[in-house]
Parts: sequence; structure tokens; C-alpha cells
Amino acid sequence: MSLEFEKPILDLESKIRDMRTYGEEQGIDLTSEIGVLESRLESLKQETFASLTRWQRVQVARAPGRPTGLDYVNAVFEGFEELHGDRTLGDDPAVVTGLAKLAGRSVVVIAQQKGRDTKENIHRNFGMSHPSGYRKAMRMFDLADKFGLPVVALIDTPGAYPGIAAEEQGQAWVIAASIQRMSRLRVPAVSVVIGEGGSGGALAIGVANRVLILENATYSVISPESCAAILWRDASQAERAAEALKLTARDLQTLEIVDRVLDEPVGGAHRDPEATMRQVGDALREELDALAPLDATELVRQRRSRFRRLGRFTELEAAASEVPDTRLD
Repeated sequence: MSLEFEKPILDLESKIRDMRTYGEEQGIDLTSEIGVLESRLESLKQETFASLTRWQRVQVARAPGRPTGLDYVNAVFEGFEELHGDRTLGDDPAVVTGLAKLAGRSVVVIAQQKGRDTKENIHRNFGMSHPSGYRKAMRMFDLADKFGLPVVALIDTPGAYPGIAAEEQGQAWVIAASIQRMSRLRVPAVSVVIGEGGSGGALAIGVANRVLILENATYSVISPESCAAILWRDASQAERAAEALKLTARDLQTLEIVDRVLDEPVGGAHRDPEATMRQVGDALREELDALAPLDATELVRQRRSRFRRLGRFTELEAAASEVPDTRLD
């Protein structure tokens, strides 16, 4: 399944394949002609993906074939041992947790998992966690603190599951508790937005010392469709909402919400998953190495300071000067 704006690229790739096949079948040397088309293809890719709109980047973040949380777990880490259950109610397959090694360093891994196909998406609830998923994450935070293991969180969710059953189980409270618990971690924590980072469902495992994001991933308080449905009562206005939300990696870096943007291969992570996963693995090793010298007190202080700095405002001095001073002498 291709994205609409990729059609010219796919058409040119198909033409190149056809020319190669024809040349081989007819015994004709079409090397120079194919070379011209390949040069044009590379230029077209660069132009297309350098000028994507915010809505187009949302589509790339959701593209079929984009590496999922488990893909990163299997490719980046060694010896992953999955730990199931929240020790309260059940096990949420939308959140995968366990112990692993990263370049010889033992770590706790928490990954939000979408499905790779329709069947798995249904099983994983499209990456939307129930309260048991966040309780499982908090169990991992406790484990990390107990054994002094760094935490790596892979974020990829449209948002926490908003169903009645989840609300009855205290979804909002559990998300708040997870945010609070992660903020108190006494070990290094690094979060990476690998696809969609939606609302509190993403922030629940995103309160890290370092927050990274892939070039075409998104991170926002709400999805463009939901935002459009609320503001204009029309989900088809999602493109307009995406522009207003400023949810792309570069927007977030400018706003200092994320610390580092990781480049993706031209065309997006789904075009070259292996290269993307290597990039993420290298970045995680670098960030954990940089955080390793910090003691528990400094890690907590740095993390809390980082998140308290988020948000910008403008003081309207002229307007403020018109407000009468009602303070008592």
C-alpha cells in the first residue's frame, strides 16, 4: 500500500524495472537510459520528502511496513526476555516489556506495539493501551529502580484506549500515575518516538531524561482527526488540524519538546527498516553513555527540570498595563 504523494516515485521505479526487464529479454544495453531515470528518481525522492507537509508526515508515520516496537526490540537489543502482566488485572499486548542487553549493558525495555497486519492489529488493539498496559510499565519502572537498570521506552501509539472498559478501570488515573512514577526514576531513561506519539498514552512512558524522535514520526496532544472533529466537527479537516498542531519532529525540536531528531532513509523508515533500526540503536547507545555518569539525584533533577521548562508564553505588557492595580497598600 503506497501513500498518495509517493505515486510519481512508484511510477518511475516501475518504469525503471520494466526497462531492465526489457533490456535483459531483448539483449539490449539500456544502461545509459536507465542511469538517466535513476538520477531523476533520486532527485524526485529528495524533492518530495524534503518538502512534505505536516499531514503527509503523519501519513509516513503511519505507513504500512514501518518498523514496529517489536521490530526494534529484536533488531537493536540482545537476549530480550519478555515479562508479562501487571500483577493486578491482566496483560496488555499493546505494551511489550522485558529485560535485554544493549551493547552489553542490561536495560529495561518498554515498547508500545502496533500490529504488522490486520490480525495482529486487532490483537494489539492498534497500539492503544488499556490501564493494565500502563500498570505493566510502572512494574518495569519499579524493577529498573530495584536493580539499577536504565530504561528504554519506544513510543508508537495513537493514544490510550478510550473505551468504556478502560475508563471504568481508571485510565486517566493510571496514565497520571505512570507519568509521576517515571518522573521519579533513579536510573537513566531514554524515550524514542518511532511512529505516532499520541496524547497522554505516549507521555505515560515519555517522561525521560532524553526524548528522541524519528524524522517522520509525530508527537502531539491529540491526533489530527480527533482535533478536527472537536474544532470543526469534521474529521476530514485533519490536514488543516495537522498544520495547526505543529506535531512534526522539526516543530518539536524547535519548541524544545524533543532533544534530538534521528534522520530516516529517504522515503521514510518503511523504505529501509534495517538502516532506521541501526540509527536508533546507535543513538540509544550514545544517549545512555552520556547519562551513565549522572547519579540518581542528578537524574531526577535533570528530568524534572527538563519537563518543567516545556511550554512557552508571551507577556502582553501593554494589555497588562491597562489592568487596574487592586493590591492593598
